[in-house]
Amino acid sequence: MAGASHVDEAPADLTGAERRMWEAFRTGSVCDLSARAADHDDPHGDRVWGEGRSVRARIVALLLLHGPPPVPGRVAALKLRGVRITGRLDLSGGTVEPYVELQSCRFDSEVQLSETRFITLRLVNCAIPRLDASRLHTEGDLHLPRCRVARGIRLTDAQIGTDLLISQAVVQRDSRGRAIAADGMSVAQDFQGELLETYGEVSLRGAKVGVSMNLRGARLQNPDGRRALNAPQLTVERTLYLTSIALDYVLGDSGSSTPPYGLGQTPTRGQRARRFECTGGLRLDDGRFGDAVDFYGARFTLTEEQEVSLRRIQTPELRFVGERPERGRVVLSGAKVVKLVDTSTSWPGQGGVAIEGFVYENLAPRGHFPLARRLAWLAAATPEYSPEPYERLAAVLRTSGEDVDAREVLLAKQRRRRATLSPAVKAWGYVQDWTVAYGYRPGRAALWMAVLWAAGALLFAQHDAQAIKADEHPEWNPALYALDLLLPVIDLGQEGQWKMAGYWQWGAAVLVLLGWILATTVAAGATRVLRRG
Repeated sequence: MAGASHVDEAPADLTGAERRMWEAFRTGSVCDLSARAADHDDPHGDRVWGEGRSVRARIVALLLLHGPPPVPGRVAALKLRGVRITGRLDLSGGTVEPYVELQSCRFDSEVQLSETRFITLRLVNCAIPRLDASRLHTEGDLHLPRCRVARGIRLTDAQIGTDLLISQAVVQRDSRGRAIAADGMSVAQDFQGELLETYGEVSLRGAKVGVSMNLRGARLQNPDGRRALNAPQLTVERTLYLTSIALDYVLGDSGSSTPPYGLGQTPTRGQRARRFECTGGLRLDDGRFGDAVDFYGARFTLTEEQEVSLRRIQTPELRFVGERPERGRVVLSGAKVVKLVDTSTSWPGQGGVAIEGFVYENLAPRGHFPLARRLAWLAAATPEYSPEPYERLAAVLRTSGEDVDAREVLLAKQRRRRATLSPAVKAWGYVQDWTVAYGYRPGRAALWMAVLWAAGALLFAQHDAQAIKADEHPEWNPALYALDLLLPVIDLGQEGQWKMAGYWQWGAAVLVLLGWILATTVAAGATRVLRRG
């Protein structure tokens, strides 16, 4: 414990390997018990490590909690390589002041670090049956790269002072089906999990990451559970990377005292890459992301009941540019995004998208994303008619100066709405669509007017008109007469001046009726166009 007295002399029952570890601790040097042969030193292999490279967990605990003072001029530190730790290492509630770094070591039993305080803890390429580090506190890093953990890692409410590095680790599920349980965990700087492999749920509910969270190239698998990544209310101050990773990098030297912080970047076109793969649902509901959420090249393998749930997330940029999920749903209901970056092939089909209440301000599609595809995206996201997604898309297009496309979206909205109306109102909708496209194609009104006017003028040019009042009438003009009938408000002085009987009277009545229908639909459309602003 902090402030506890040191053990000045080594216990009498130390083995040869333990005595080497004890002396190396006092000088801060590496105790290397490896056999210098790859097939003999793999901690994850089947080869038995004998007594010559084994130390007892209780001796390790004694060194860390009450170790001897360092040799004058040196700093005490526990640095082990190729060592087997027998028994259960339990440091629960303790304060470990020395620097700790174990590389390519093998633990026979679980490691218990609940409520333990470290300066820095690095376990590199170690075989660990189980790691329980709930409420762990480190002032510096926690490193677990390339480790293999047989029954899960627990980091619930842990506080990591700088970086959490778990890249290339392989973690199996615990008895509750969770590979990593880190609800409420806080990482002051970066969370690096490149090429991580998990076989069970990764639970990060309410976790906080002070800079970026990087799961490039990770494979999260939980096909028998509900979710592979369960991280509601996750907060990442910068960017969450759930992307492919470029494979054109050089692995760091396994003997390095400081493992690399990042193995690669999101690949550019043509680079060799490994995808981020999620087999099972993914949940980021109510998350807050300071820069972006990036799904570049991501692949989701879902059942019909599973979801990529992004409900109510808030981020300046959402990059949904992965593979199209074949099953399951992508849910963005209530999410707020400034910029939506996507492709036409990244979204599921009919019924596979939910965007009710999804707010975005800009669209930045990658590749060819025609308006017809965007409208198909809206249709897939609204199996039942809802006006809000159409109005949101139209507003975004109008803001970016694409007024023609915005009108097409609003026209598509009216056509979707028409299907929900009664037969009589639906028929009136068809009339508005055929004539002036609900007011969103005003040029049609002029075209219809010209056609009807020409037809009326030709019709009445064949008529030998007789004035109602022989001594008081204008000069007969078939074109003006037809136009006077079509315009329901303007009086050109022709209508009501001439006798019409028989089919001439029926022709005049048809023009008056069509004029009123055309004028009404134009007025309705104009009102709608003005109201949308």
